[in-house]
Amino acid sequence: MAQEEEIKYFVRVGTTDLDGTKSVRVALTGIKGVGRHTATVITRMAKVDEYAQLGRMDEASVNRLRTAVEQYNSKIPTWMANRPKDIYTGEQKHLFGADVNLTKDEDVNLMRKIRCYRGIRHETGQKVRGQRTKSTGRTGSTVGVKRKSVGGS
Repeated sequence: MAQEEEIKYFVRVGTTDLDGTKSVRVALTGIKGVGRHTATVITRMAKVDEYAQLGRMDEASVNRLRTAVEQYNSKIPTWMANRPKDIYTGEQKHLFGADVNLTKDEDVNLMRKIRCYRGIRHETGQKVRGQRTKSTGRTGSTVGVKRKSVGGS
């Protein structure tokens, strides 16, 4: 019988531990900032089978994946970046991991600071992107319908 090869249950790519039991393409989506399309592009850049199980891959293939994730920003067109024009520098960036949350928080704080409409909506905890608020998004004791009191008791 063929010897069953060992599987690594956690594979470290960047600053994230990925699930070794999943296929490469699905496991890469565990990195914040990597969706299904980005994961497919990264596997093709690394010349790795995207349907292979990540934990059963040899170390050379995993290293190619790591370098592909690091070089992803410089090898993609502008429309594929998750931050095509940075507010401060004006350059194209694709953020991964904790940088996504940090940058989002910085952007919200900037909107609050300059007192734009979106910043004020963020501050007050209301819907930001133009959704209806008459019947949804209610919090606190304002839930329900107020009826006019019928006089003459």
